[in-house]
Amino acid sequence: MSRNLFSRYIWLIDTIRRYGCITREELNVLWKKTDFSNGEPLPRRTFYNYRNAIEELFKISIECNPATFEYYIDNGGDEHNESVTDWLLNAAAMSNVLTDAREVSHKVFLEDVPSSRFYLESVLDALKEQRVLVFTYSPFSRSNPTRDVVIEPYFIKLFRQRWYVIGRNIKEDSIKTYSLDRMSDVLVGTESFKIPEWFDAEEYFSDTFGIVYSRGEPKQVSIRTDSRQAKYFRALPLHSSQKEMVHDDYSIFTFKLKLTQDFVQELLSYGPRITVISPPELRAMMVTSLEESIRNYKGDN
Repeated sequence: MSRNLFSRYIWLIDTIRRYGCITREELNVLWKKTDFSNGEPLPRRTFYNYRNAIEELFKISIECNPATFEYYIDNGGDEHNESVTDWLLNAAAMSNVLTDAREVSHKVFLEDVPSSRFYLESVLDALKEQRVLVFTYSPFSRSNPTRDVVIEPYFIKLFRQRWYVIGRNIKEDSIKTYSLDRMSDVLVGTESFKIPEWFDAEEYFSDTFGIVYSRGEPKQVSIRTDSRQAKYFRALPLHSSQKEMVHDDYSIFTFKLKLTQDFVQELLSYGPRITVISPPELRAMMVTSLEESIRNYKGDN
């Protein structure tokens, strides 16, 4: 597929999503302003060809309302599916833009996602075919790798530039999390499996920040921030449960979350710009971490 054609698909999807509903006439007005058009409208046959290709490539359905003759994206009411679609489109659009910017590549600096280059495709194949994964695992917590790990992969998660696969370790009969960049010798096995009906991937990390799973009960968390930090939390919420109470020169953010070390480390990264108000357990975890850090600096080197 030519890069130019791919760019046209991205433009069409993005335009319809931004407008919500749009007629062919309104679409043509916008189309004629692009570099793709040469000032000409988008032919009806070409539009339908693009529409079919988009559904085949991206699994995105462009539907028409027969009452208004407006086109819209039908996501079937699945918010998670829509968020995955957003991520894919953003990644595709960014890849397209950066390809066009090769001549200034020395001025573009990106964060590395090492695990996506090697084993992500194999893990996705195992997920699609519901077959086991076999690999060697080298966690940071141990000096020797564990060989012949066999898991039933349930889902994958991207966090802090790392891909993780979550699934049942067959030998240990427990659900565990594995970072793809700590895996090696990855193979998709021949043995198939079925995800238990009781398991809900959406719920697994729903009350958690990060990738550390906890069996604990979620707590009501309150955090005070200065007005500047509050703007960052509004722009990029820490969690879907986030709510804000705005005051003159500060904000109180509340969350419903399990208290994990990932969450503590995140809060510590904001330094004095935030203060944990409650619960007491989280305040104690923060104080303990801060005191240990101070001891490191006061100790003899």
